[in-house]
Amino acid sequence: QEAPLPELLAALAIHELDVVIADVPASEQVKVKAYNHRLGDCGTTFFAAPRHAALRKGFPRSLAGAPALLPSEGTALRRSLDAWFESTGIQPSVAGEFDDSALMKAFGARGLGVFPAPTVLEDEIRAQYGVVTVGRAEDVRESFYAITVERRLRHPAVVTIAEAARDAVFGPRRS
Repeated sequence: QEAPLPELLAALAIHELDVVIADVPASEQVKVKAYNHRLGDCGTTFFAAPRHAALRKGFPRSLAGAPALLPSEGTALRRSLDAWFESTGIQPSVAGEFDDSALMKAFGARGLGVFPAPTVLEDEIRAQYGVVTVGRAEDVRESFYAITVERRLRHPAVVTIAEAARDAVFGPRRS
């Protein structure tokens, strides 16, 4: 399920879900007793349809004025991207803002703009959407958490997810 974090945490609290995978930890502002289990972090990769492959040359400066498909304002990734754009002096042309990352990727695959995604998913995104890597922004870090109602992970499926994330996805060879 993809939904706002407070909604997912409410479902977690009443045991409709066993785990929530999120890019931010559960905060104390949400009145749910939840525990954050950090899975890992990675940089951000920018992708585009092959017709925008020229954006690779001179990255990240090539993003200035380029059509960009971005996560909605207020998301952790968007805040990081906005800070990175400001620090690098790059101002892309925002062609769309998305709450749904799969929809953002689909629009990007259709050639409507460059879009960001976690570097650990780079191979899968290129294969699934037929896009090219434009460049990587290692300074734009994305973190991932497994949020549960248990202090220690006990549910076998959740333990397997956490171990796979730590070992295979965010292991030492990945960025």
